[in-house]
Order: sequence, then C-alpha cells, then structure tokens
Amino acid sequence: MRVLVCSNPNLDVVGEAEDGFDAIRCTEKLAPDLVLMDLSMPRMSGLDAITEIKKQCPGTKILALTVHNTEEYILAALEAGADGYVLKDASHAELMMAIESVLSGKAYLSPGASAKVIEGYLEGRRAGMKSRSSWETLTQRERQVLKLIAEGYKNKEIADYLCISVKTVEKHRANLMKKLDLHNISALTSFAAEKGLIGK
Repeated sequence: MRVLVCSNPNLDVVGEAEDGFDAIRCTEKLAPDLVLMDLSMPRMSGLDAITEIKKQCPGTKILALTVHNTEEYILAALEAGADGYVLKDASHAELMMAIESVLSGKAYLSPGASAKVIEGYLEGRRAGMKSRSSWETLTQRERQVLKLIAEGYKNKEIADYLCISVKTVEKHRANLMKKLDLHNISALTSFAAEKGLIGK
C-alpha cells in the first residue's frame, strides 16, 4: 500500500499504524491530510478509530479501505465519519481516484459499495420498517467489549484498554450475552468473527 501511494508524486506517507489505538495516536501526532483506514484491526476496530479521529482531528479526511462489501459496514463507516469507502480489490487507478476525490472534499464510494447501498435501500423500501437485529441493538461500547473478548483479552485487560472498571466490563459482558442470546465465550467469539470484528 505504501508503494502504491508513494507512486503518486503528489502524495507522501507520513506514518503507519498497527491498530485503531495506534491510528488515533499517529493521527493526533502527525496531523495528516488523509488517513487510509482498515476496518478489521486488533484491539480497536477501524469504525471506532474513525469516530475518535473525527472528534480529535476533524480536519483530517478518512478513506475506509476494506474487504467488507456489505451495506451494514458501508453505512457504519460513513456514519462514523469516513469521507470515502473503497474496497481492497480496487485497481490502482481507482484507489488514486478515491484519494484525490476525498482530499478535494468530495465523498467517494467505490462502484461495488454504491451498488450495495442502493440494493439495500431498495430492499428496505420494499420490506418497509424492519425489526432491529440483535447486532443493531448493541451499543458502540458493547461492540468494543465484544471485539476484545473475542480476541482473548481478560476482563482486567479490557478495563485497562477502555479506561473503565472491571465491574463495568462484566456488566457489558452480561448485556452482550443477554442481547445476543449467546452464553459462552466461544459463541461470542464466533459471532464476532461472523461480523468481521476480529482483526485479520
């Protein structure tokens, strides 16, 4: 990815991050014009990182670069504050177009992502009001805790990462099991994997 971006003489890579926490730290320190953000990363998801970066550095543009081509992920990324959404199998030319569009202040959706959003919109119109899935009932914090549980972190470690008490982590864990009707760690981990929460 670095080689692709640096092939454009108008672009420079000023930093790289290993996960969402690192992405936030690097963005605050380096103040880049644009962040290319994966959505599936260890510890903190790209969606949570996008939300936090937009709070701390509202002037930084964010282009989600991901394998996830579902309406759920596309809309979640845009709602979190992403300025564009491009799939990892995009051509070099499309990636450059996406970067230039976002840097110029225009939103960008790759053709595949646009098709998914339109398809979902039309299905929703036909179906009328749909009941919320158990996944949609989870709060942002519950999704963060679910991700960390699925990655094997203990309650104390999760509490330290999220700056909350162990009791609060235990409460979130109980809420997750109740809302999702899943009653052990392996079931929560499988669910998190299905939702693409576990970092690749």
